[in-house]
This record gives sequence, structure tokens and C-alpha cells, in this order.
Amino acid sequence: MALTWSFCVVDQDGTAVDEADADRVHSTASIGKVFLLCEAAELIVMGRLDPAESLLREPSLAVADSGLWQHLRTERLPVIDVCALIGAVSDNWATNVLLEVVGLDAVGVRARALGCQRSDLLDRVRSVRTEQDAPALSVGTARELAEVARRIHAASGGSPVAGISGPAAQLVEQWLLAGVDLSMVAAPFGLDPLSHVPDGAGLWCKTGTDRTVRADMGTAWSADASLSYAALATWAPNDDVADEPFERMHGLGRSLAARVRSSTG
Repeated sequence: MALTWSFCVVDQDGTAVDEADADRVHSTASIGKVFLLCEAAELIVMGRLDPAESLLREPSLAVADSGLWQHLRTERLPVIDVCALIGAVSDNWATNVLLEVVGLDAVGVRARALGCQRSDLLDRVRSVRTEQDAPALSVGTARELAEVARRIHAASGGSPVAGISGPAAQLVEQWLLAGVDLSMVAAPFGLDPLSHVPDGAGLWCKTGTDRTVRADMGTAWSADASLSYAALATWAPNDDVADEPFERMHGLGRSLAARVRSSTG
């Protein structure tokens, strides 16, 4: 068993309050879709992308696994609904359709604007990766991804940050608040996966799962404080890590929940 484990927790000012091996680069599966959502949201806010524009579900961009669009009859959805599908269920087909419109290079520029040097979306989602493709969908470090989560939440609340405007961050946080995968760091919070819209306190997260990857980033907050985090677990294909990735994620989640709840009142 050889699990590689990294995490970082930062407070609302960006100060790391807990971390382990936070600068190690991991494969992060679907985590990189956050950068795509940030860029799409900014384009919408700037008037360069019409949220009502109808996008076609091109068969050449189809990928199974995560997502709902593959199960729906409609061949077209407006941009705003495509973004909602990505935020809620990490929809692979929707990701590829939106990425065709936004552009991978623009997403990379957005990641760097958000302070990332080693975290990025590298490619579209693929059922099979060949030697000619990027080695992973996305990569990142816990420190950079925790800071991205902090900036999204801070900007959404009206605080100026580098890399994303307040109106764009509000859109991104709205999409991610609908996320249904609360199986990792969020699990100990005991929230309803299908309905956890905040009322004074809340949590949003974006997870990533692959055969040798479990990744999670997000922000938890109360009326008085917020903590942003990223937790990354990777291992080699032949390693048997059993339940250790989830055990570590849940341990971090219990710590976060205790800290956020203790700050209330």
C-alpha cells in the first residue's frame, strides 16, 4: 500500500492553518473543471458569452461516466444550463461541449490569474488516453487549489481578489453549491447531497475521481468564519489502498466541521 496524500486548509485571509505535503503535484481528475467554470462565468459577466446561447451535444465530444446529459433526450442546452450540469454532477459531455466554446488556452490563462503555477485543466475529458494525449485531465497542488477555493468564496461575498470578479464568483459558487458528491471531505458535515443551499452556513466542493485518484476542493463557512481546503490522494495502479483515501478525507472533514462550527457564536 502506497498512498500519496496532500492537503491544505486556509482561512479567509489565505493563511494556511493546516497542511501536509501541500506543494506536491497530483493528478486531480475532474477538479480542473473549476477553472473552466471560472472562465465561462467571467465571459458571461463581461458579455462575451451569452448564457442563453444554445450549445449542441456533439456526438464526437461524448464521454460516459459522470454526468446527466448523456441520459437526457434534449440535444441542445443553453450555456447556463451546461455550466450547471458541470457544477452539479461534473458532467463530462457538458464539460467537453463548453470547453469547445471557451477554449483550453483561455482556461489555462484563468488558472494562472487565480494564482496557479502548477494546477491546471490539461485536456478535454477522454474515455481512453493515448500517448498523444495529455497524461491526465487535470493536475494540481493542494496549496494552490485551496487558495482558488478561497478566492471564489471571498469574491462571491464581495471581497476583491485576483483572478475572478465578484459577479463571476457568484455564478461559480451557485453552480458548485448544487454539487451532489459529498462523499469525501464533505461527508462528516452530514448535509443532504441533493439539497444543501446555505442559510448562514454552508459548504460547496468539487471532487475528482479516477481509478487512482480521489480529490476534493471547496469552502465551508459559518456566519463568522470560512475555511477553504483541497485534499488530494493518488496511488499507483497496482497499489491496494482499500478505504484509506476516504478515511483520510473524512478525517480532514471532521476537523473542518469542528473548526467551522466552533467559530459560530
